[in-house]
Amino acid sequence: MTDEALELTRTLIQRESVTPADGGCQKLIGERLAAAGFAVEHLRFGEVDNLWAVAGDSGPLLCFAGHTDVVPPGPLDDWAQGPFEATVEDGWLIGRGAADMKSSVAAMVCAAERFRDRHPDHPGRLAFLLTSDEEGPAVDGTRAVMQWLGERDITIDYCLVGEPSSSDTLGDTVKNGRRGSLNGHARVKGRQGHVAYPHKADNALHRLLALLADLAAHRWDDGDEFFPPTSFQVSNLNAGTGAENVIPGVAEARFNWRFNPRQDEASIRAHVEQRCEAHGIDTESIQWRLSGSPFITREGALIDATRAAILSQTGVDTLLSTAGGTSDGRFIAPTGAQVLELGPLNDTIHQANERIPAEDVARLSHIYEDIVARLLN
Repeated sequence: MTDEALELTRTLIQRESVTPADGGCQKLIGERLAAAGFAVEHLRFGEVDNLWAVAGDSGPLLCFAGHTDVVPPGPLDDWAQGPFEATVEDGWLIGRGAADMKSSVAAMVCAAERFRDRHPDHPGRLAFLLTSDEEGPAVDGTRAVMQWLGERDITIDYCLVGEPSSSDTLGDTVKNGRRGSLNGHARVKGRQGHVAYPHKADNALHRLLALLADLAAHRWDDGDEFFPPTSFQVSNLNAGTGAENVIPGVAEARFNWRFNPRQDEASIRAHVEQRCEAHGIDTESIQWRLSGSPFITREGALIDATRAAILSQTGVDTLLSTAGGTSDGRFIAPTGAQVLELGPLNDTIHQANERIPAEDVARLSHIYEDIVARLLN
């Protein structure tokens, strides 16, 4: 198989693009897509670079979605090679973004180039949506581009997100949905005092801990065939002055729900507010932030084409999964698009010495091309 996708991946890795920086990746990609007949638009929102490109005049729209930003490399001493050198060693491609997700972006670009070269008059439309704001706040990236598309009545029918989805071998797992993510920050006020005189104080931490224990013990739901039960986790807890003899007058906690479609933000908040009242905590003491609602593609042409392409190219029967964190698919699915995530091995993402098998980049590119051909040709 061609190593063109691998070489493009290495070029992209060598362009340092720690979120929200793009490092010139989208300029390079835009030039290649324009040469392949795509109408390319560079969209700058805030400090974020975005790219929208489309080829074809009418019919179903299949979109490749991804991001060119990466997380910081961390301590350089933890890397055997420089994180932006894009080293190939013993069959491994090593570098920040090798898995998450410059290999997928490169594989998509090369797949689109080959498909357009072989089928210049293909039915339907092929598009790219790229951002440099996936690893960051995710405000001025895909979310903003989707609003921009909506204002122009552009609707995505099928979307392949290049997030690293594979577990043990390329294509063994495809994400057909993701859980929602809801964050809460509680700041409970009491009255500070001496531990020897508790009747003269109001221990804010005691009340907050009672609420947290209540929420942790609650069974939110049983999940369904695609989703596990909704989970609640406390991530941060802070209270006190540091002294052993002072009752804290203020206590704070941060917590998160990863929830399935049996829940929504309103149902979770309603339960929490009811428990706050039971524990004498002002409901206004909690601030909320919804990172994304759950989404799921249960069936359809995109799943069928993806499974068939993976089987044809690798001989692997793929597993549908909703496990893991959030992705930009959460901004695309609500418009009615069928959304799947398909990418390389994910076992080293966000780690030092991030790596994937070098040969998987070309293999992934041919899977992508196969999917496009099944849907648009």
